[in-house]
Amino acid sequence: MAETTPAATDVLEPGGGAPAAPTLRIDARDDRVVATLDRPERRNAIDQVMVDELHALCSELEERPRTLILAGAGGIFAAGADIAQLRERTGDDARRGINATVFSRIRHLPMPVIAAVDGYALGGGAELAYAADIRIGTPRVRFGNPEPGLGIIAAAGAAWRLPEIVGHARANELLLTTRVIDADEALAWGLLSSVHEPDALLAAAHAIVDRVAANSVRATILTKRALLAPRAEHPAIDGELQAELFDSADKRARMTAFLERKKK
Repeated sequence: MAETTPAATDVLEPGGGAPAAPTLRIDARDDRVVATLDRPERRNAIDQVMVDELHALCSELEERPRTLILAGAGGIFAAGADIAQLRERTGDDARRGINATVFSRIRHLPMPVIAAVDGYALGGGAELAYAADIRIGTPRVRFGNPEPGLGIIAAAGAAWRLPEIVGHARANELLLTTRVIDADEALAWGLLSSVHEPDALLAAAHAIVDRVAANSVRATILTKRALLAPRAEHPAIDGELQAELFDSADKRARMTAFLERKKK
């Protein structure tokens, strides 16, 4: 049965004040976890508390792999990083890669990550979506990276993940002009895989997870590992990953069941 719990223990506000309210709503199930960004008063802006809770969630999913659905509350995915916090960060903070580190951890989770994007996904919110394996959205989607207008760059993954997704020419345009694109353009560019009405978005994400769940968990994990491997490691890594699966009881059972179905 699904259970809704915070992703991490309460975090004290700077200066030892009262515990900060959780920023993620977690619906944990046997084969999937839905994590909803939930700071409606800040348009789900990504702050340090949310970063910490995302790290805690990653720890759980690294230990017990399940497919992750990322969503945003209130018709917004995430309007960016928390500018009030970002304004106070220093060069040393930039070198620590606060958002980049947690987004990379999300990207490298063992099982697939699906971003169910509604409304604005801007700045750090867009970069969180770029870290997912699959992105779906609604007609209200707006993607953009306004960082140069704020005197910074999109340094949490956009500079290398966005070109991989949409190609260098389109990524150059978005990152250098800070233009915001809508759902139609995002779909045409391959940034979104599909578009659904807002009230059907989460169901569409769950349908994708259902397809993933029907497959071998280990084969899914190794497929993602192959997809993330550098080009120079192919085809050698594919052979090594396949060798593990070829010797597995799960492969034999699944192929035997397939052949039995064909006989009927």
